[in-house]
Amino acid sequence: MIRTGAQIVWEMLQREGVEVVFGMPGGSIMTTYHPRQEYGVRHVLIRHEQAAAHAADGYARASGRVGVAMATSGPGATNLTTGIATAMMDSIPLVCITGQVRSSMIGSDAFQEADITGITLPITKHNYLVTDVHDLAPTIREAFYIASTGRPGPVLIDLPLDVQTAKIEFQPPQGDVCLAGYCPDLTIDPADVEWMAAALAEAERPVILAGHGVVLSGAAHLLRTLAESAELPVTTTLLGKGSFPDHHPLCLGMMGMHGAVAANFAIQEADLLVALGMRFDDRVTGCLERYAPSARKIHVDLDPAEISKNVSADLAVVADVRDVLERLSPLVVRSDRSAWMDRIANWKADAAEREILFRASGLGLTAPDVVREIWEQTGGEALVVTDVGQNQMWSAQYYASSRPRSFLSSGGLGTMGFALPAAIGAQIARPEDEVWAIAGDGGFQMNIQELATVVQEDLPLRIAVLNNGYLGMVRQWQEHFYDGRYEATKLLNPDFVRVAEAYGLRAWRGTSCDEAQDAIDRARNLPSAGLIEFVIEGEGEGGNVYPMVPSGAALHEMMRRPIPVGASKSGWSG
Repeated sequence: MIRTGAQIVWEMLQREGVEVVFGMPGGSIMTTYHPRQEYGVRHVLIRHEQAAAHAADGYARASGRVGVAMATSGPGATNLTTGIATAMMDSIPLVCITGQVRSSMIGSDAFQEADITGITLPITKHNYLVTDVHDLAPTIREAFYIASTGRPGPVLIDLPLDVQTAKIEFQPPQGDVCLAGYCPDLTIDPADVEWMAAALAEAERPVILAGHGVVLSGAAHLLRTLAESAELPVTTTLLGKGSFPDHHPLCLGMMGMHGAVAANFAIQEADLLVALGMRFDDRVTGCLERYAPSARKIHVDLDPAEISKNVSADLAVVADVRDVLERLSPLVVRSDRSAWMDRIANWKADAAEREILFRASGLGLTAPDVVREIWEQTGGEALVVTDVGQNQMWSAQYYASSRPRSFLSSGGLGTMGFALPAAIGAQIARPEDEVWAIAGDGGFQMNIQELATVVQEDLPLRIAVLNNGYLGMVRQWQEHFYDGRYEATKLLNPDFVRVAEAYGLRAWRGTSCDEAQDAIDRARNLPSAGLIEFVIEGEGEGGNVYPMVPSGAALHEMMRRPIPVGASKSGWSG
């Protein structure tokens, strides 16, 4: 079979089971685009290459498969980098294919030349510059293997134009992929599992910390079995949402800077933490020197580089979470922890009472009202993709997730502009699901052009824009820690409804709870995409996210939602 390098790309993508590629053509990659129609791989034309990477990312998060993005050389390739870094920080499997100038011109500052392998070296799991067409097929195969095994991550393949046009007799790679230096040892020591079981049996105040690794390993059902059989309270990271049902009696909610009161207090008073597939990010721990001071710490993670990097582990288990839980569950016994569970119940009740007082305080439309209404109308079964900032935290707090891969968000990098393109990828990955993109007015405008992609691909996406007129999270910090001086956070926004209509979407505006309820119902009953602009409280207590752990503070020193003036509070425990 005589094939050009361009044909080999699509041949190998097809062999890897790729169904869709997100990208935009250009001078140095159009040769690869040319034969695509000969192969059964769908291409989604994105309006900006950053969005291509985010869409591939959303596809990967929603499906559990490798996402694929494609761009031309120079600015096309560099536009991918924010999306690549986002995927790297959150352990998302991507393969990004970029065009490059001819091999003979590399290093000459040719038109649209950029050293993309050098640029992306710190933000990829691995990258390749293919200079010989004979290496192309094995390289693509290796890229998918590296991206999807061990701790997942993005891999970039840079293709010079002459490699795309070169012809060879194509022989598909045979046998297993074997890479010297990439042989992660995930063997579990039985003694470690026995130590974990004994520690759980002895603990009076245990807490399980469930991270993204539980989702990636497909271990959610095993985590629930363990927690229920031994009555172990569970808290999740932002990316761990869905690994344990948010409304389960043993769920403490999300931990960290804007985490639930019960979760943060429980961590600080615990005598044992079992961290599963998480990396103890600074947004999770607060002040490291005062983090869970009385707790022994067990850390299970695929990546040995994460063990004791931020928080020292008393027991480190470098292994797949799923394998560990399969071995641990039969060994765990149920202990009487009624006093611990009662204390947790009191924290939950106190937070719930504050929430009731907040809802009854007579404010205008707030973000919690909107997210709660979306949750109620969807029955908690929607796939939610958030942007970054206040909208992200409100969505995490008020949209209770019950299943893995149903809450997608940019965690580690915190990339504004993520929601809309990632939701496009998620909707394509799961066409039968109801997908909601929830974004703030600031982040939404960073990739607003992808409304055209939504319409072009005829996606039934629902888009909620929480318009508070500010870069809300920065404004909140300025209010609390910068003497209320709002610098460069007030936004002059367009009419989002008219913008959406100009792109060809149905759109509504909600300024009250009744209008919000009606607009959400209308959007849900559309066969095509719909956008709702929610005009919400922008300042004061109705415009802030609580709880909030200030920079440098310990988790238990979080700022709580203030009790409205004149409200009485029964059972106040301080």
